[in-house]
Amino acid sequence: MVIRPAERRDVPALVELRLANAERHVELDPGLFRVPDVRAVRRYFEDVVGHALISVAELDGEVVGMTEVVLIPHDPPDHQILAPRRTADVHTVVLDGHRGRGVGAALVAEAERLAAAHGVELVFANIFAPNDKAHAFYSRAGFGPRGILLSKRVTG
Repeated sequence: MVIRPAERRDVPALVELRLANAERHVELDPGLFRVPDVRAVRRYFEDVVGHALISVAELDGEVVGMTEVVLIPHDPPDHQILAPRRTADVHTVVLDGHRGRGVGAALVAEAERLAAAHGVELVFANIFAPNDKAHAFYSRAGFGPRGILLSKRVTG
């Protein structure tokens, strides 16, 4: 397995990974998640590959996973109580047939390396729906609870 920065030639695989991930999430909670338009996903990756922090896992010449480190651009404003620190979200996807083989663990390790190289002190793996597999995966990688994110639907 090779973990490397995503390149323009990887865009079709990145689109496939994003859409497969979306489909899995829609199965978890169709009211919360959606499958985005393939053209929008392709346009996104065409725009960001080469300067975004996206890595791929390649096995026998096939891209089977990806991780994206999304830097959170701003410290909290001076009037807020949170201590300023550089943070990022980490998104990891591995194709179904390649899970449980260390691909995801290698991608998360690379994401952590990239985040640290960009001055990040804290990375988040947001899991917004009951997803025992994602929770177990990130827990094995050393992620743990950080506060509680509460939500409520509002009607107007």
